[in-house]
Amino acid sequence: MYTLQNVPTPCYVINEAALIRNLEILRSVEREAGCRILLAQKAFSNYAYYPLIKRYISGATASGLFEARLAHEEMHGENHVFSPAYKESEFDELLDICDHVVFNSFSQWKRFRGKALAHGGSFGLRLNPECSTQEHGIYDPCAPGSRLGITESNFEPDELDGISGFHFHTLCEQNADALKTTLAAVEEKFGKYLYKMKWINFGGGHHITRKDYDIKLLISEIKRIKEKYSVEVYLEPGEAVALNAGYLVSTVCEVVDNGIKTAILDASAACHMPDVLEMPYRPPLVNGYEPGEKAYTYRLSSVTCLAGDIIGDYSFEKELRIGDRLIFKDMAIYTTVKNNTFNGVCLPSICGMNLNGGIYAIREFGYEDFKRRL
Repeated sequence: MYTLQNVPTPCYVINEAALIRNLEILRSVEREAGCRILLAQKAFSNYAYYPLIKRYISGATASGLFEARLAHEEMHGENHVFSPAYKESEFDELLDICDHVVFNSFSQWKRFRGKALAHGGSFGLRLNPECSTQEHGIYDPCAPGSRLGITESNFEPDELDGISGFHFHTLCEQNADALKTTLAAVEEKFGKYLYKMKWINFGGGHHITRKDYDIKLLISEIKRIKEKYSVEVYLEPGEAVALNAGYLVSTVCEVVDNGIKTAILDASAACHMPDVLEMPYRPPLVNGYEPGEKAYTYRLSSVTCLAGDIIGDYSFEKELRIGDRLIFKDMAIYTTVKNNTFNGVCLPSICGMNLNGGIYAIREFGYEDFKRRL
């Protein structure tokens, strides 16, 4: 067994206790609201924990064939899939392993409708209510010109035969007030068709396990929609399942001062936590403070050649030295699913932390993992 202080770095560590706390909250929402919650695998696909997750929520949702196969093989719960466009060569297998298949357009629905209805299953359409409630343009499915979902002007009510439900996904790390706003737009534009449906999927982006999340409002809105339209309600959060449930442990390899004191780590924003650059955001750090708050301020960077591979600026109570260990928090989500081997940088190991705080190895990576991708 390892600890956070001696595990080989770089290394992701999944905290089982934190994962269970999140899952208990989600299970309570399922039970009180009478809804079904699915793991959005795009945020967290560490299938070693799928048997645990399945004990608390209803299943998983996928963005394509590989995620759908993973859930089918490892989760054994409900299995949903949505893709902006399906490939002919993959569609038969998706029909075999998925309970719900959601189409992004009427064109896609009409293309695959015959095969889908002959096979059987539950089929839905993704809606675009054109209602933006966030400021992160890269993650806004309702931004002008978005390819995601059917807008009111493109809706074809005469093509709904065989459709059992609607899906929308508009949120990103948001509270229930944004959902309420979105539901008002969905009902205004598509509510008259919802009476004919069996289910509606509220998508993801619900930060249900965050401390300030308004769970009462969420449950109230779920119950309202269920009662008004006589539909089953699904939610598919990814982050909420594994929020604050993991670490990325790294080691200081060098300290450089070219006008800015920079600590070079064996962890990388570009390779190991891409959302730091895409969002962008500054990840929380154990014993790390705002720049200037403590006596010693450093910019944290990486061993890659990318000049902009910068994790952020932090201050510390003591000077950083080669060999010091830095531990980033909230590193279970959008890390293992998005990491890469740019510059030949090794993928971090994946470990788990049991309920007693002991750390055990789940997966290790090496040169062959880099080579066989190329």
